[in-house]
Amino acid sequence: MGVWALCEVLGAPPVPRGSWEREATYVSAAALTRGRASAPRVGEELAARVRALAGVVAVDVRPDGLLVIEVAEPGEVVRDVLGAGMGEEPADVDVPMRVDVVADIGGPPHGDQGGRPWPDRPRDWSNPGFVIRYAYVRAGNVLRWAGDLGVRGPFRPEALDDPRDRRVLRTLAEVASRTGEKRPAGGGRRPEQGGVAYLVRLAEAYHDAFEGAGPLPKGDESAGVVHVARVWMAAAVRKILGEGMAGLGVTPPGKI
Repeated sequence: MGVWALCEVLGAPPVPRGSWEREATYVSAAALTRGRASAPRVGEELAARVRALAGVVAVDVRPDGLLVIEVAEPGEVVRDVLGAGMGEEPADVDVPMRVDVVADIGGPPHGDQGGRPWPDRPRDWSNPGFVIRYAYVRAGNVLRWAGDLGVRGPFRPEALDDPRDRRVLRTLAEVASRTGEKRPAGGGRRPEQGGVAYLVRLAEAYHDAFEGAGPLPKGDESAGVVHVARVWMAAAVRKILGEGMAGLGVTPPGKI
């Protein structure tokens, strides 16, 4: 169950709720747009339609008409972000032909920092710009390495069940409600998702997942569905971070 299917019924993107570590829930105030007096009735009507959607576990209608929706597979948000949440089933994630990996960022790609939301230095965890750029490049490296290792295959959202993966998914799930979009934007820039604080949270969540829930097989380990799913997740993270940086006037880096 992707958020875009919920949008089709609710008329507006629901907002993710809680940590998603154990269960993935959204909250929708769609019924309240009809007026508070009719909100409970409208809420029940919307709840009945949402319950009929595949992948919805439960829908609770609060006394004020607020809907709390639990979905079975939070990983479906990855498909939404990649623009394949409306029924398409691509076999593979596109892997960049080359992503540079070096020890240091080097200088700003286009002159000085004029107009940028953060300084180029220090290049450590205290600088939100470094945190975001490093996560973007890390995600790109995962795509490149996955291509080298032959980690490809259909996406299985249920494989993303590690708490660290769930934290990334929970943060990605905010994109729709931040933009107000009812369906994918087809790769265009999404300006409202570009706030630095949001991008930092997504980047930090991805760093934790990258370091604690390995996205690629190690040693003689064979690639499994979890690795494929994490490659898809890396592509989604890279897409949102890249669009967010572009929206802030920052050129996404090719290396770090």
